[in-house]
Amino acid sequence: MLQLSGMLLRRPVMSLRDGLQAAITQEAICNPNNLKIEGFFCQDSKNHKSVVLVEQDIRDIIPQGIIINDREVLTDPKELVRLKKTIDLHFGLIGKQVETISKSKVGKVNDFATETTTMYIQKLYVSQSLLKNLTGGSLAVDRNQIVEITDKKIIIQDLDAKAPATARAMA
Repeated sequence: MLQLSGMLLRRPVMSLRDGLQAAITQEAICNPNNLKIEGFFCQDSKNHKSVVLVEQDIRDIIPQGIIINDREVLTDPKELVRLKKTIDLHFGLIGKQVETISKSKVGKVNDFATETTTMYIQKLYVSQSLLKNLTGGSLAVDRNQIVEITDKKIIIQDLDAKAPATARAMA
């Protein structure tokens, strides 16, 4: 099921073992090479330290929060050797500039949707400038439209201004 970032960030992490809140998610650890959420930086509810919840330890995501088996799965970031490179990148999607291959600026990422079974980001929601979109709405960009991701921007395929063939046939 697709979930917007609001269902994943700043959400309680609940332990099944004791039924209590173990932490609160703060920020996603996103791998820019494949747009997969590898885990979350969290704030431990007991000692308020920064810990990491690795994606494999998530049992379920429900409206009340993220479910884990036990608070023991929350790990100090320094202990996660395999995720060290991804953690050190400090890659974030929100606020990232989006432009097309032909260098046309589209806007900035204001949200994303994640497939919760695989934790791959499937869609980016881009807020456009008021000049480009008088209604102030968002443009949805599918992961298949992304050509390149750099430190400063996301490059997507050129936006096709033509109407779909089915829409032209109806007109």
